[in-house]
Amino acid sequence: MPFLLSLAAAAHTGVPVPRTAPAASDIALFVMAAIGVFLVRRALRKRFLKSRQKPPVDRDGRA
Repeated sequence: MPFLLSLAAAAHTGVPVPRTAPAASDIALFVMAAIGVFLVRRALRKRFLKSRQKPPVDRDGRA
């Protein structure tokens, strides 16, 4: 536990610095979110395209 507290104390110096551009972590987070949205949309398109191509099935299992 003391190790974690020492890491938290060393993470910030207490002196604010004006931001002039987005940090690298901000850009990485945006890229990861964009990739996630792309993958989810692609998966959903595939899923619903499969269900449209199959003929409807009756309750007794015949097409």
